[in-house]
Amino acid sequence: MKAKLKKPLTALMMAWGTYLAIPCPYKVWDDALRPWQIVCLPPVGLIVGGLWALCAALFAHFRFTGFLAAAILTALPFLVTGFFHLDGFLDCCDAILSRRDLQTRQKILKDSRVGAFAVVCAILLFLFSFAALADCDFSYIWRALLLVPVVTRCMAGVAVESFAPMKTSQYSGTFAAGKTKRQRNILLGMYLAVMLAVFVFLFSRPSCALAVAWAGLVTILACRLAQKHLGGMSGDVAGLSITLGEASALLILAVF
Repeated sequence: MKAKLKKPLTALMMAWGTYLAIPCPYKVWDDALRPWQIVCLPPVGLIVGGLWALCAALFAHFRFTGFLAAAILTALPFLVTGFFHLDGFLDCCDAILSRRDLQTRQKILKDSRVGAFAVVCAILLFLFSFAALADCDFSYIWRALLLVPVVTRCMAGVAVESFAPMKTSQYSGTFAAGKTKRQRNILLGMYLAVMLAVFVFLFSRPSCALAVAWAGLVTILACRLAQKHLGGMSGDVAGLSITLGEASALLILAVF
């Protein structure tokens, strides 16, 4: 039993150490398990969503619902992940919006410097996210905030497992060789489980259910469009899609 649990737990700890700024309780690494790291993205999302939802619920309980509360909730998922996915969002914005040829776009993607397109997109991202949260009732949106990070990471993981990787991406080479249909099926199973939870747990709040479903749709579509513009799937594309998926969910919560 311990042997069977060792690999999944190792992959989970690897994902925790990579995708979260929260100190990992057990530091371990096995390069052979890198493809399974992606399968552990949704549990990582549950940690992010749990903290996000808890914060919103506490704010609602203590009637702390002003602009400062909205600003804290806007920043929280980025702080918990150490701005990991935001970095990919910024890189992709610079590359895609440059409207250059594919080779130049891929070169821009790998450039560590921040361009004007990334700065403008970051401002718009935070502006719309903050405005959306400032217009929401924290006493019920915590339900959506719990599941949105899970579903976005499910869909980003499915994209990583399904779409061809960029040749210069960390998802090529030995990582690509280690990918299996089983990993993709597990991710799809997690997504279906989340959707079931949406209909059972959020049925009384249609806007929350819609926000979670919409986040998943935006994530997979963003992956598809970005990988077409950039010549393949990469960690930056996954970061872009997760960031856009979560932001789009906030807009749905504000509008509906």
